This record gives sequence, structure tokens and C-alpha cells, in this order.
Amino acid sequence: MSRARFRVAATGVLLSALAVGALPVSAYAVPTAPAATARHHAQAQSIRRIPLQGAVNVRDIGGYRTLLGGQVRQGLVYRSDALSKLTAPDLTAVAGLGLTKVIDFRIPMELQYDGADRLPAGLTSTARPVSDLGLYGTLVGAIATGDPVQQERILGGGRAEAYMRDIYRTFVTSPENRAQFATTLREIADGAQGPVLYHCTSGKDRTGWMSYVLLRALAVPQGTAEQDYLASNTFRAAYDAQVRAGLKQSGRMQNPDLLIPLQEVRQDYLDAATARMEADYGSFYGYLANGLGLDVRTLAKLQAKLVRP
Repeated sequence: MSRARFRVAATGVLLSALAVGALPVSAYAVPTAPAATARHHAQAQSIRRIPLQGAVNVRDIGGYRTLLGGQVRQGLVYRSDALSKLTAPDLTAVAGLGLTKVIDFRIPMELQYDGADRLPAGLTSTARPVSDLGLYGTLVGAIATGDPVQQERILGGGRAEAYMRDIYRTFVTSPENRAQFATTLREIADGAQGPVLYHCTSGKDRTGWMSYVLLRALAVPQGTAEQDYLASNTFRAAYDAQVRAGLKQSGRMQNPDLLIPLQEVRQDYLDAATARMEADYGSFYGYLANGLGLDVRTLAKLQAKLVRP
């Protein structure tokens, strides 16, 4: 292996170790107010988080109230970050969820560096990649250079934020991405399908959009769906800070704060997707019908399965 390729591979290994669950469980503590915003602190009362050692953003999407007075059932749909670093106790906890399907939105390069999901016996992941517009490769390459000037050129000056907004728009504009989300929603709606978990690497962008769409399709208020999306910042904050500290200590980044726009979820990222959705399809339900191809029967099945009076 050439020296340059070795540096890239080593960086990938470092990112995987730092970003996907190699820290002790004490590193996953959810920050309390004022470190977390008051909104997230209040919303945490409604979020059923599944505490694991090898993943930090695992949640049951159930428990939210709908506009019609119902409540999203618990124990049927879970969202998560990557499951490649689960410990033995984690596997026992995940087995207790009774999952019958795990859907992995990661692209092949993420699997190459992070590793395949580690799951209880008898359970395998379904690969359903959603494009990140090359973000993972760009990030690995930028860090591998070890050059602060290059890293600033790639990630600084608002470029990281613009990259994230572009990624979110492709959740709506890419036919391939829409097909992956639509297939997942149809499977969740299937009455014969047992509990489902879907995830990406950090459990915040592709997974965040999927959860936002699902909750709104269940008539959860838009503001509540947005708060569920933004809660990833609360659950990932301590861990992501450890990632930045590790990169600085290793000498790979002099200014690891350049990563913050990539590590966080932000309202304007979500707004970029919803604005594109409204421009292309007129409304959220236009997106469901014409963007995702979900008919009234499928939406009714989602409601019947996932919402209790």
C-alpha cells in the first residue's frame, strides 16, 4: 500500500473508532441545561432513547401525540446511528427490541471504513444506500491531508454548511433516494412486518429525514417532528466533542471545529429539504403522493398500524 493510501486508510479507521461507538458509555451522557437547549430538554420527556454502549442515537419513534389526538405506538419503529460497534450487552438489549428488519442507509464507503452492523443472531441488515453526495469521502480525504489550509479551503467559510444543505435537497430531488425512503415507508406500513429499525452512520441526516417524513405522515405536528430531528444534537453532543478532541490530539486537525456543521443537525438543513419539497410538489402530502408514490391506502395502513386512539 502506498504511503498516501495508508494515510487515508488510517484516517478512515480513526474516524470509525472515534465516530461510531468506541468510547465508554460514560462518554454518551446527554448534556443537561444549559448545555442542551430548553426546547430539547423539554422534548426529551417525549423521546424514548435506547441507551447502548456502542451507539449514541438510538430511539423509539413512538410516544408522540398526533394532530387528531392519537399517539404513535411504541415498540414498532426505531431510528439509530450505525450498529457496527455494539457490545455484547448492547446485543442483548437490541435482541430485546424484537426487531424483524434492520435497514442500513449507509453507502458502501461507509461500510468499508465503519464495518457492517453487528446484530443479534438471526438478524441481518438490509442495505438501502441513500447518497451523501460524496460527503464521507470528502471528509476522509480532508482529514487525511493533515493540512489546515486545505481543510479550511474544503470545510471553512460556510462551505460545510452549504454542502449539508445540498445533501438535504437531494433527499427530495434524487429519484434513487426517494425510492429508498418510499420502500422503507411501505415496509413499515405492512401489517405483516414486525418491528423495524433504520439507520445511517450518525443517525441524524438520512435517518433524521426519514423520521421527519414518517412522523408527519402519521399526523404528528410539524413542530414536534422538527424537535425530534433536532434532538440528535442533544444525544450526540458529548460524543462528537470527543471526536473533535481526538482529531486535534492526533495532529490530524488544528481546527476540528470545522467539523461542527457536519456533526450537527440544523433547522436550516431541514428547511432546505422542505423548501425543495414544496417547490417541487406543492406540499408535504404532494411529496408523499407524487414524490414517494404513496397512495391513500398505504398512508391509511401506516396510521392504522402505528397510531393508537
